[in-house]
Amino acid sequence: MKKFFQWAKTQLRVDKKLVLTYCVFYFLWGMGMNWFGIEMEIAKFTSWWQVFSCYIFYMVPISLLVRNLPFHAQYAYGLVAMGLLEFFGYYFETSYAYPNNSIEQAFGIHNFTLGMALFFAFYFPLGNWVVWKIYSGIFKRP
Repeated sequence: MKKFFQWAKTQLRVDKKLVLTYCVFYFLWGMGMNWFGIEMEIAKFTSWWQVFSCYIFYMVPISLLVRNLPFHAQYAYGLVAMGLLEFFGYYFETSYAYPNNSIEQAFGIHNFTLGMALFFAFYFPLGNWVVWKIYSGIFKRP
């Protein structure tokens, strides 16, 4: 466990501007996805501020930890992270799934949370790629 914490410290020791880029991008992404989920009547957070706890306090640190891994590893770790988040979000009723939503209609009610976890696991490799493009475009000019 000591080795893991040493590794994690090195992964999390980054430029504050990179962390700011992650936070701004993930917050906007989270607000957009929550809005989309409400508009399409798929799912939503029960409170808007959960975007902070989910996207910034949970997903940003995980993104920083896995950012240097290959795509498939980022997706795999993201799948574990999002599987837990989705499971507990619906268990504790901090997330709300609209009844008879399009995912349930397509894949069945028993596959809803699995489908959400499989989809949102792509956030880690995709988010890391987009954030790096934004960060390097703004802050890493020669």
